[in-house]
Amino acid sequence: MGAAPIQSKDPLSHLRVLDLTQFLSGPYATQILGDLGADVIKIEPPIGDMTRDLPPYFVGSESAYFLSTNRNKRSVAIDLKMPEGQKLVSKLASTCDVVVENFRPGVADRLGLQYEKISTENPSLVWCSISGFGQSGPYRDRPAYDMIVQALSGGMSLTGQPDGVPVRSGIPLGDLAAGMYGVIGILAAIEDSRRTGRGRLVDIAMLDCQVAMLSYQAAYYLASGKVPERQGRAHDSIPTYRCFRSANDIDVVVTANTEKMWRSLCEVLELSEFTDDPRFANNELRYTNKNELWKILDRAFLARGADTWVALLQAAGIPAAVVNTLDRSLNDPQVIHREMVLSMQADSGEIARVAGNPIKFYGMGNARANYPPKLNADADYVVRDMLGISEEEYDRLKLAGVIGDRRASLPNAPLEQARHNDGQTAGPLTIPISAASG
Repeated sequence: MGAAPIQSKDPLSHLRVLDLTQFLSGPYATQILGDLGADVIKIEPPIGDMTRDLPPYFVGSESAYFLSTNRNKRSVAIDLKMPEGQKLVSKLASTCDVVVENFRPGVADRLGLQYEKISTENPSLVWCSISGFGQSGPYRDRPAYDMIVQALSGGMSLTGQPDGVPVRSGIPLGDLAAGMYGVIGILAAIEDSRRTGRGRLVDIAMLDCQVAMLSYQAAYYLASGKVPERQGRAHDSIPTYRCFRSANDIDVVVTANTEKMWRSLCEVLELSEFTDDPRFANNELRYTNKNELWKILDRAFLARGADTWVALLQAAGIPAAVVNTLDRSLNDPQVIHREMVLSMQADSGEIARVAGNPIKFYGMGNARANYPPKLNADADYVVRDMLGISEEEYDRLKLAGVIGDRRASLPNAPLEQARHNDGQTAGPLTIPISAASG
């Protein structure tokens, strides 16, 4: 028998989600839904989501990349290039509340997975398509990766030192923002379907999400016509909202953004003579004379170490923090207290530690953290039990290669070589994924 349905009191435990995504933006979205209790069924190609073997780090046989975005899910391996595989997934979609896919526009239709068709059988179905540029427009058919949309949106032009070159964000903002906006759209469409009985197609473009996140920088340009420069260590409006190097070569972030905080900052740094300096009498003048001010503050911060400065500044009511490296961040007592480092244990004993779920519900206790599934681990339950397919038909589909882990037949071959050799038959591996990897 297959695994029993996941039991949960989480807010989305009444939802079943069909996950047709790979790489990052889509799996990140469906992991959020899974964290909130949804029963997420991940459909993978016969040799798995391509991130399962993405180097450099692995826990057991699975990559750390894959483990970071696929908890709280089931896995079924189905060959979507085979007509019977397409029919199987279409049938499964008609039983779900939500479908999430991140194929390039038009690919799902060519695979027989059309929202218009499936929604006639399941009118309340919410379908979320995540792509690089959306389902319409002159860039519709272009492939997209995280850095492509960071660049095109203009966000990359704002990142880096003012006298340096544009720098990609250290975290994959293009992918993650698309995943989060996708979840927002899905939840809005679900709420609307409760009222109308009709689902919606949610069209999420990575580029749209990055442009939306330009926020006040976009407003500044649209109001002034002036193209913003790279921000570096500073804020575009508040000169004492900045990063400073300390005596032990660790940076300190200071956000002294009120007049009271400005005066307190001067006292802490033993620069009280500058509180009445006409060059720095208010924020506007401090902004006008920011380069002179920064030279003074830069020298002052070199007198003590980062942790000492943070303690003194916080005691004076000035928000401040050390610029943590990840070894400090992921061991920070607040991060640990908030369960933002999750430990997940597989049935086989492997333990993976990943970033946790930031959405907390009062009184709900510990967050769900089911280990990401092995490839095709839930085929018995999903295909045979959930869809009610007979034992004979189920066995026939496995024998025909419609269902099953194709990696198992190539135990001695490196996975990348298996992909290359199997390219003619492992159709889903050649299906273009639009919203791909960070």
